[in-house]
Amino acid sequence: MEKGFGSLARSAGVSAMALVLGMLSTTAHADAAADAESGTAPATGIAEGSDIVVTATRANEIAPATSSLEARQPQSIVSRSLIEDSLPATADFDQIALITPSVSNFGGNNGIGLGESKAQIRGFQDGEYNITYDGVPFGDTNDPTHHSTTFFPSNTIETIVVDRGPGNASQLGQASFGGNINLFSRAARDDFGGQLKASYGSFDTWLLRGLLNTGAIDALGGTKLVVTGQYVDTNGRSSHSPYKNYNLFAKAVVPVSPDVTLTLLGTYNHNKFNQPDKDGSTLYQQSLYGKHFSLNDDPTTEQYFGYNHTTKTTDFEIVKLEAQIAPGSTLENRAYTYYYDNETLSANDVTVWDKSTLSTTLADGKTKVAGDVPGYTKTNKYRVYGDIAKLKVQLAPIATLTVGAQIEWSRTYRQQTDVDLTTGGFNYVEKAVTAPPPPAIATNPGEKTPQYIKFDQNSQGNNAAEFVELEIKPVPGLSITPGFKHVDYNRKIFARWNQTTRYAQNLTNTYDANLPFLQANWQVSPQLSFYGEYARGFLIPSLTSLYVANPSFSNVVPERSTNYQAGFVFHGDHLSVDADVYSIDFKNKFASTNDPVFGTVWTNIGGALYQGIEGQVTYAVTQDLGIFANGSLNRAIEKTTRLQVGQAPKYTAAGGVIVKHGPIRFSLIDKLTGPQYANSPTVPGPTDSAATTAQNRALYFAYRIKAYNTAILAASYEIGPFRVGVEVTDLFNSQNVVTITSTGKTALNQIGLPLNTNFDQYYYQPGRAVSGDITFTF
Repeated sequence: MEKGFGSLARSAGVSAMALVLGMLSTTAHADAAADAESGTAPATGIAEGSDIVVTATRANEIAPATSSLEARQPQSIVSRSLIEDSLPATADFDQIALITPSVSNFGGNNGIGLGESKAQIRGFQDGEYNITYDGVPFGDTNDPTHHSTTFFPSNTIETIVVDRGPGNASQLGQASFGGNINLFSRAARDDFGGQLKASYGSFDTWLLRGLLNTGAIDALGGTKLVVTGQYVDTNGRSSHSPYKNYNLFAKAVVPVSPDVTLTLLGTYNHNKFNQPDKDGSTLYQQSLYGKHFSLNDDPTTEQYFGYNHTTKTTDFEIVKLEAQIAPGSTLENRAYTYYYDNETLSANDVTVWDKSTLSTTLADGKTKVAGDVPGYTKTNKYRVYGDIAKLKVQLAPIATLTVGAQIEWSRTYRQQTDVDLTTGGFNYVEKAVTAPPPPAIATNPGEKTPQYIKFDQNSQGNNAAEFVELEIKPVPGLSITPGFKHVDYNRKIFARWNQTTRYAQNLTNTYDANLPFLQANWQVSPQLSFYGEYARGFLIPSLTSLYVANPSFSNVVPERSTNYQAGFVFHGDHLSVDADVYSIDFKNKFASTNDPVFGTVWTNIGGALYQGIEGQVTYAVTQDLGIFANGSLNRAIEKTTRLQVGQAPKYTAAGGVIVKHGPIRFSLIDKLTGPQYANSPTVPGPTDSAATTAQNRALYFAYRIKAYNTAILAASYEIGPFRVGVEVTDLFNSQNVVTITSTGKTALNQIGLPLNTNFDQYYYQPGRAVSGDITFTF
């Protein structure tokens, strides 16, 4: 049921923004809020844009990733200096986060930042953790997954904070489950300045970027503005896979009064690229054309680049109001909206190679036309609106109360239509469907669905969360914070032709959860602290659970996690080290089954246990030279089979050296991703025979992915206002498999063989790439 603050706000049609504006009118003479998110960076410059303060030691200033003494859960803070000094300018946020313990990723086989990638945290997949931007969670509306090249290229990011845990009660999002990747926007600075960058490198990759900080403008009451934009154009690593990106970003920080700060932020992003909707190539195709084969220039095949292209357009806006309403008490509100539009044309199956099998049906739905290429158009676009309000009140010198709420609603349109790519007409290839009578839920029983329609649907989301935290400091150095969060998620489908069922349906489902947590931090000394956390996590089912004849026949409930973790942080003058252990019990795994009476139904089966140890250390050998290492041992086992879950590396490790000496910047960083399996083990069903169980286990082990490493060398030299740099990614040209998409059509004895009957798609590291750049700073 919809309840609490979210339901009230939606029914009244009143935004929390309006309420805050009214309250702020009475606070004209309070002291200014000091939240670093307003654009005022901490003195160290390590975690700019965030509200995290990091001890200013030489080890922390040179470290590629560090943690705060105030941490209450395992975290890694990645500063802008790593982005500027050690990574190619095209790097996406998954590549930036990769330097941290327990983080792995795959994708990006077209080149770093030149194709979408997916990150994993402790084996939790994209969609099982949150990503936020300046405190606003974002993601797709059918499930909370993300697109690494779509919203926020690296020119829009100042700092990344990877929280390896569900966070506290005020950490919001639909996947408060496996962790959080928190992105923070570029800082608006007090002084005028800027930067122009031009880069060129492998795969004929061009990048042009500019940034301008106006500094405090006296004529506008001290308003600060930062603007940045970039253009990327590349042929890409994969064959016939060009990619273009345009991005614009602007943020204004306006001191409304001595006590009130208004921040206005907006970014626009536009991508165009050639890629099949289900990209990747088979071993047989690679045996003919190389492991980085993707598309070709032959219009008689499904791999023709003209049949496989996508345009993505996004925008993201935040209006944030902050005020200090009393000593130690602050009020903050974020109103936000973001938009995503994916328009794709794709061939049906780029793994098909024998041209004689390519065919499409004509208007009569029966006659095949040999040689015509089947494909489809796809649209996925949504607009999300939301508001987050937070009030922090110091009740006493030892107690601070934080209360707040989030309301969010979304509107989505999605469609797929079968087409004949050769002629441009419809492809009447779908099965004939007539909308059934009850107990199925069909808006128009008896209506026949056109055989070129896969689906055409509108959906809505209405979400709310209310949270409370009480920070208690009973003795100096000790902070204990219990908290509680209640969440409500309601989804509705208004489908002309619903996905999977392919007839008209209006459906809805609602989920809610109560999520307690407890955190503690004990700063034993100015250099050493210990922390611990207990937290409950929550993940709502995908919109897929409504792609059924009657959702009431399903009994699916949200996935839940119970998290325990503890660790320490030490910051000495030359040594920075932190480490932690964790144990996460995950249950209610989503699964669908085909019931002989009710058809497709959704339920929950089994779960998994995630346990491990993580750590990161940096040692400043001198003021100019630092060495670092981090790593993790990650156990993520399915409870029934006791086998490692899919796409969950068993360990990660990173290490390297960083030099910052006068005009010289040099780094050599290597990240090792441990062995993993492409698929999760199949949980035996109650009717599965011993032979079936053995076959499933054999299939699981057949898709093992070996450990692989990625080394990046970067060097630059400043000459006056100019900086000349070079970056070499995948220094040792380690073109290993990073993931495999198994189709289920490949026989066990053919897995891993370059046969035309093996339809599995393999993805590789893109291989060595070199880029050079010139940066002018003013």
